[in-house]
Amino acid sequence: MVISHCRLAAGEAVKTLASLTTRSDLQIRPGVRHPLLLAFWILSLILSACSGRETPIAYFIPPTSGSNASLPVQQIPNTLIPDRGETGVSATPTTTPACTPNLLFLEDLTVPDGTVIAPGKLIDKRWLVENTGSCNWDEQYSLTLLAGPELGAPIEQALFPARSGMQATVRIIFTAPEELGMYRSAWQAKDSQGNLFGDPIYIDIIVQSP
Repeated sequence: MVISHCRLAAGEAVKTLASLTTRSDLQIRPGVRHPLLLAFWILSLILSACSGRETPIAYFIPPTSGSNASLPVQQIPNTLIPDRGETGVSATPTTTPACTPNLLFLEDLTVPDGTVIAPGKLIDKRWLVENTGSCNWDEQYSLTLLAGPELGAPIEQALFPARSGMQATVRIIFTAPEELGMYRSAWQAKDSQGNLFGDPIYIDIIVQSP
C-alpha cells in the first residue's frame, strides 16, 4: 500500500515537472541558474524511497551566481566495510620437556663401612645403585667428589651408563692413606650441566697397621 502511494506521488511529480519545463512564462530569479535541478533532486529521493533499496545519499550544493562550473554532487556510501587482511597464525614452538635425573643408593657391594684397611693398600669399592630418574645416563654423566679426601682417586669419575629404571654398579679404585686413622669420602652424581643429583655414596674405612 505504501509503495503504491509512493509511485502515485512520484507520477504526479513527474507530470508537474514536465509541465514546468514547457512553460514559457516561468520566471527565474536572479542568482539561481538552475531552478529545476532542486525539484529533480527531490523527485529522485521520492523514487528512491519507493524502490525499497538503500542508495547513497546525494548532497546538493547550489552554485554561486558567478560560477559556470557544473553542480558538484558528493556521494557518501551508506556502509563502509574495512579491508580485512589475512590474519597470520604464528605457530607456538614446542619443546621436548627436559628429563629429571636421579640416583638411588641400594647397598654396598664391597668394603662395608668401618672396614679396616692396611696403609697404602688398593681398595676396590663398589656400590649398587638404581637410575630412578627419567634420564638415561650416558657419557655426559659423571661422579664427582663431594666431601672428604679423594683417597688417591681422580675427583671426576665416569658414571656407569644406565637407562632409566635400571640398576647399575658404580666402581672406584681407592688407595688407603699411609697415615693411620678413620677416613670417609663422599661422592655424588652430576649431569652435563654440572648439577648434582641423587643420593651421595660413601666409602668409610679405618686405616690400621696389621
